[in-house]
Amino acid sequence: MSGRGERALVPLLAFLGVMAYSLSMAVVSPALPLIQEGLGTSAAGAAWALSAMTLSAAVATPVVGRLGDLLGPRRVLLAVLAVTTAGMVVAATAASLPALLTGRALAGIGGGVFPLAYAIIREVVPPARSGSAVGLMSSMLGVGGAVSWCVAGPVIDHLGWRWLLWLPVFGLLPGWFAAWWIVPEGRRRPVGRIDWWGALLLSAWLAAGLAALSLGAALLAVAAVLAAAWFVVETRTPEPLIDPRLMRARGVWTANAASLLSGFALMGGGVLFPLLVQLPASTGFGFGGSATQAAMLQLPGAVGMSAAGIVAGMLDRRVGSRTILLAGGMLAATGLGLVSVAHDTMWQLYAGGTVRGIGLGFAYAAVANLVVDAVPAAHTGVATGVNTLLRTVGASLGTQVSAVIVTASVPAGGRFPAEWGFALGFAVSAAAMAAVTALALAAPRR
Repeated sequence: MSGRGERALVPLLAFLGVMAYSLSMAVVSPALPLIQEGLGTSAAGAAWALSAMTLSAAVATPVVGRLGDLLGPRRVLLAVLAVTTAGMVVAATAASLPALLTGRALAGIGGGVFPLAYAIIREVVPPARSGSAVGLMSSMLGVGGAVSWCVAGPVIDHLGWRWLLWLPVFGLLPGWFAAWWIVPEGRRRPVGRIDWWGALLLSAWLAAGLAALSLGAALLAVAAVLAAAWFVVETRTPEPLIDPRLMRARGVWTANAASLLSGFALMGGGVLFPLLVQLPASTGFGFGGSATQAAMLQLPGAVGMSAAGIVAGMLDRRVGSRTILLAGGMLAATGLGLVSVAHDTMWQLYAGGTVRGIGLGFAYAAVANLVVDAVPAAHTGVATGVNTLLRTVGASLGTQVSAVIVTASVPAGGRFPAEWGFALGFAVSAAAMAAVTALALAAPRR
């Protein structure tokens, strides 16, 4: 990298890569019925287009983060962006379900852009500005989901569902070239032995645990056995993939637990908003809205999440991440709690959703900064990778729990869920964010 001008572009580049990946993660959700029809598969088969990428991202994120720590974030970032782009191209051109799932699994490796972006920011951005940059990165996963819903309708209506899968490629390709041109090599660290056994066991128990959410509880026992084996290997390895002692640091475990719960609230509450808006008005509490109206409902919350991520980073040096996490938990719990008891008019949904988005933006920024501050620079990638992984796990849990609650509320012989299902679903997500406030109090002070 040749000068200060290029150095100033690095956070913008990291933002571009993270946003493109976030969009590729969420973009298939609005298109699942059309994917089912276009590829001639079942609803469960089409749903695997989302699950394949989620599983791949969960496994790849901490591994990629560790490789970035050892080999330098630039070279690993270039490889990850290339594989992710290739995966999205395979998915967009797929003529069968197996080809689509292969492409989505390859694209899931792009989950590693989050820890790599944090490591790059920590190396090139002055400490006075790194907090806001980290905060903005942390909010992008939720923003990508909201943007995907906003653009899905026009793209599908005018171009077809395949163009929805092409959309992230238009951000990933320039992101790769910009990374090659701008991102510095960074500090070279001596590369010791890479803990491939730890990576293999981590991948196995994460895949089994996440697959158990949709394939059955029997896989939980398999995941538990593999997790125990992984823990034994990591505690006896001189250079572990993930050092268990590092994960026990107070700033790390509190942030990781808060990240899990925040991911739960993001998707646990988020999936309920569009369902409620599009429910027929004849139910007595639905709004009979269109997909576009449901998408527009997500927009203020997404804007609030992005703005909160930036503001939280600016406030970090004044009040500390602990206070920001406390505020985020309280705001998100308030917004979700409001919607759980008051959802008779659209303005109530907009108000609750916006407050929820701002609170999640604060929380996401705080947990990332807590982890970055708590670990040595040489472990930034793997530590933030684990934090991002837990957010993904929480999001998967939130989606499943909300779906179970709403489905259970459908009366016998009825077609539509009952109002109490939505109220309870929002309340459970509000309780998750209330627990985040307790974790904030347990987090270390500045």
